Amino acid sequence: MTIRVLLADDQTLLRSAFRVLVDSEPDMQVVGEAADGAEAVALARSEKADVVLMDIRMPGTDGLAATRMISADPELVNVRVVMLTTFEVDEYVVQSLRAGASGFLGKGAEPEELLNAIRIAAAGEALLSPVATKGLIAKFLAQGGTSEDDPESEAYSERLTALTSREREVLVLVAGGHSNDEIAERLVVSPLTVKTHVNRAMAKLGARDRAQLVVIAYESGLVRPRVE
Repeated sequence: MTIRVLLADDQTLLRSAFRVLVDSEPDMQVVGEAADGAEAVALARSEKADVVLMDIRMPGTDGLAATRMISADPELVNVRVVMLTTFEVDEYVVQSLRAGASGFLGKGAEPEELLNAIRIAAAGEALLSPVATKGLIAKFLAQGGTSEDDPESEAYSERLTALTSREREVLVLVAGGHSNDEIAERLVVSPLTVKTHVNRAMAKLGARDRAQLVVIAYESGLVRPRVE
């Protein structure tokens, strides 16, 4: 199955470079290019994109707003957003994950990293660089990126009550950046069983994918960030 990729960046030269790279792969195809977030949302819908490579900073509707719009649209529930950023440590990255992005990638990433990120996002089974994403969220929250009085945090805390003890245990390990295989080994169960727990946790918490599970785990207070 060909992965349909949408490129959203206000830099024409960068979009052209990404197009050449993506179209060189037999299992991928660029189905559209957008210079701003509003155009990206429209093209994601009309071109039935699987993955959107979304620049965070664009004129007009930026990548963060566009990601929120995609996440909130029932017609785009299967669209995965990979945020592209110049800065590896950036509060906007955390906000984009909250908004529904599947992960993030620096613009200086190697070509193979970018292609692998697209495939992982399309599969919807793992974070892009789980440890890096987890560390970024932990650092941001430790610096006061969220509050226990935040209505969204309270809402997540309430939803956690719907989880079984095993689902909560799996959620903590997901937030630790562990893969299904690693979690299965720790809990002495099959990877399929872990996947079932992860999927049930996502359904109960209203998370689109594992990236959002990590955010929820921290924002709900289930996992506390360590301050170095």
